[in-house]
Amino acid sequence: MVGSAQKGPAPTARPTLVSLRHITKRFPGVLANDQVDFEVRPGEVHALLGENGAGKTTLMNILYGLYRPDAGEIWVKGKKVEIRSPRDAITLGVGMVHQHFKLVLPHTVAENVALGLKGTPFFAPARAVAQRIRELSERYGLPVDPERRVWELSAGEQQRVEILKALIRGAEVLILDEPTSVLTPQEAQELFKVLLRMKEEGHGIIFISHKLDEVLSVADRITVMRRGKVVGTVSARETSKEELARMMVGREVVFRLTKAACKPGEEALLVQDLYARNDRGLLALKGVSFGICRGEILGIAGIAGNGQRELVEVLTGLRRAERGKVLLLGRDVTNRSPRFLSDLGCAHVPEERIRMGIVPGLSVEENLILKKHHRPPFCRWLFLEPRAIRAFAQRAVEEYAIMTPSLRTPAKLLSGGNIQRLILARELSGRPAVVVAAHPTYGLDVGATEQIRQLLLRQREEGAAVLLVSEDLEEIMELSDRIAVMFRGEIMGIVPAGEATLEELGLMMAGEKRVGAKG
Repeated sequence: MVGSAQKGPAPTARPTLVSLRHITKRFPGVLANDQVDFEVRPGEVHALLGENGAGKTTLMNILYGLYRPDAGEIWVKGKKVEIRSPRDAITLGVGMVHQHFKLVLPHTVAENVALGLKGTPFFAPARAVAQRIRELSERYGLPVDPERRVWELSAGEQQRVEILKALIRGAEVLILDEPTSVLTPQEAQELFKVLLRMKEEGHGIIFISHKLDEVLSVADRITVMRRGKVVGTVSARETSKEELARMMVGREVVFRLTKAACKPGEEALLVQDLYARNDRGLLALKGVSFGICRGEILGIAGIAGNGQRELVEVLTGLRRAERGKVLLLGRDVTNRSPRFLSDLGCAHVPEERIRMGIVPGLSVEENLILKKHHRPPFCRWLFLEPRAIRAFAQRAVEEYAIMTPSLRTPAKLLSGGNIQRLILARELSGRPAVVVAAHPTYGLDVGATEQIRQLLLRQREEGAAVLLVSEDLEEIMELSDRIAVMFRGEIMGIVPAGEATLEELGLMMAGEKRVGAKG
């Protein structure tokens, strides 16, 4: 059995494709991997679970040659090896599909696959690999046109390109880091079919995910890590969602949140006949209208790319509205600046945490006061007040359970869950009137997800109006008091959460307007 916590009979003689033994990796102030053992066998999906910062991605980056271990051994097909770079890993038959794809957007699919591929001719290399792409596409059920440019592809299609890149390079072990985080439910199901075909051909698949339901449905074995160590390895058929969550976070996790009955107060946010364009100059919002009261959560559901991003940016001052009005606490704030909206009581939890939510090179304490640095007690006579900043940051770190080596640690070194806690601590600390939360639990583990959902419910109970944008229908239905569905820039309908069904929401997400809906 794999994992230091496992006891029982000696391992069988079944062969392994890859075996990581006693892997240790340190970073300044952090022991990321502590004597970790992990293996993957031919024809299996071995899932790797753990909270953000548990050491999963570090371990896989070691296997793929992006990091060198401080101690431990790597064995591939029974031979001890040294992996000094991704090129070494690829040569040994290890491929990796990162959570954020490594593709050159202006290039075609074939050009991306040909980049760095051995044996391709100097002239017209893309043409030489196009046929191999078509063959593998057919073999594994990965339909993609070699001639299309990557920027034209959906997230699911881009992921197929990454998998094809690995297969064409001879990958026998494929590492998938959060593979469904950018996929629709339909695309995720197609991915699982591909994994089944790969298993049948003897490939070993390492599947990193936070989604316990899909891990239980696709994996053969599951290894759980916590704070750099392996807690244990279990058979997917012999465990449960609750047991895996307990192993991950070291305590019971509440999957069904309880919330008090909605008692809406005065209208805090009113959107009237809103029109706005996207980055390509096309209309992304077409007459959007709704209102949110204090003490209420309005969920915005819909497949990505139907105007949700543009709506959030207009409401937070990051994008200009072409027509229509936005009223905050009865005041017309259409096309006002982000600082003006923030000062008036609008909090923003952005979709892109690192690009929009923090300044990566600044410290934790500096990021915590970004929106308040110009006001007392953090600033007096144009000078920052270090003591006030430190005291506030220390309280925020404790209250929001932000795991950081110190207040002066650069924010970019924190895990995804801790970056999100930092953003929430900054945005919610001033008791905002309106909270605009875009995909607040995207890519987070069960422990962080539970905490962030409870924080949003607490804002509702304290009288804030919350706009929750999410592609997770379970999250939308669990947290929201009312649910609006967007399709191609329009509201298809708004339904009380207690009356909503997956079938009705799915029809609206596909473009069927609810009977009686306006707009």
